[in-house]
Amino acid sequence: MKKLIWTESAVDDLQGIFDFISKDSEYYARIFIGKIMETTEKLIEFPEIGRMVPEYDIKDIRELIFQNYRIIYKIEEKRILILTVIHGKRDLITIKENLHQE
Repeated sequence: MKKLIWTESAVDDLQGIFDFISKDSEYYARIFIGKIMETTEKLIEFPEIGRMVPEYDIKDIRELIFQNYRIIYKIEEKRILILTVIHGKRDLITIKENLHQE
């Protein structure tokens, strides 16, 4: 079984999402972030459940979709790295540096 690791930039992404939603409701912000994290837990047993990221077409860079957000991750031999969580309307090409963290 692989270990699930959140990169610092992915944690920052979650904090930004939380901050945005909590302007209206901290309660719903906590629920939303919790559901994103629950979604990623599936990767521990099924790391290839997400599709390959179309912008990169790299077998080990994949994504899960949760509501309007893309959860981008990288499959490695012993771990799964959550690289970034971005809104679906954002251009992934402009934040390519996040995809190369380890």
